[in-house]
Amino acid sequence: MMMSFTTQLSVSELVALAEALQSGRLRSPFTKISLRTTVTTQHAEAVAAGLEALNRSGANVETMALMLSAIVMDRKNCPSVDDAIDLVTTGPEGCGVTNRDTGVVVRELFANAQHSVLVVGYAVYQGHRVFSALADRMHEHPSLLVRMFLDVQRPATDTSMTSEVVRRFAERFVTTQWPPSRPLPTVYYYPPSSNIDPAKRAALHAKCVVVDEQVSFVSSANFTEAAQLRNIEVGLLVRSPLIAGRLTRHFQSLVDDGSVVSLDLSRVVR
Repeated sequence: MMMSFTTQLSVSELVALAEALQSGRLRSPFTKISLRTTVTTQHAEAVAAGLEALNRSGANVETMALMLSAIVMDRKNCPSVDDAIDLVTTGPEGCGVTNRDTGVVVRELFANAQHSVLVVGYAVYQGHRVFSALADRMHEHPSLLVRMFLDVQRPATDTSMTSEVVRRFAERFVTTQWPPSRPLPTVYYYPPSSNIDPAKRAALHAKCVVVDEQVSFVSSANFTEAAQLRNIEVGLLVRSPLIAGRLTRHFQSLVDDGSVVSLDLSRVVR
């Protein structure tokens, strides 16, 4: 609780405060007046009280300075939410509101991938355009690991065998949804999505992209040209290896326990 006053201060104020303590320019008794050149007036009283509480607990100015410096390092290593998350939208923007565009963000993520790309989507339409940057990146970097988790939807009146529904999806994906003359990704599907019994049918409804286990984009937008360019969609671009890693491990666990199944694209004639 004695260090709670630091949450009100900017990094520059924390640095100035640590330097003032370390240099001896700032010593007990700590008052609003003695802090006037170090922190803003609105925070001076709370800072003075916090420093005095630390002093009474036995912390000397050198210890206080070290504690403040450690907080500064932690702030720099852990950016604020505003720095780590971007709002990404599709469709018309409100007056005076500027957000990043879904189509642009997805293309940038694909084009800059170095090691791995995880794509999870419910609907894919005109994918040869949506995935062109990703396919080009795979062509340029053969070692790039690309895994896609897609929903194999059964039309409402389709009574075909499930294997036939899956076969048609694979053929459609390779011949019409993926850019020609480009390496194919590894694709998984969720079997309940194509179950012939409507009561047992379920959907892989998630939509996200994870790149290099560093950056995640979670959105309402499907991988269709309309969703990427015209619909009203909302998503968040999150620069957090922790979140990216957890998403990656989540979908890997679905592979490991057999909840999702690999789609055999090798038999499709291109």
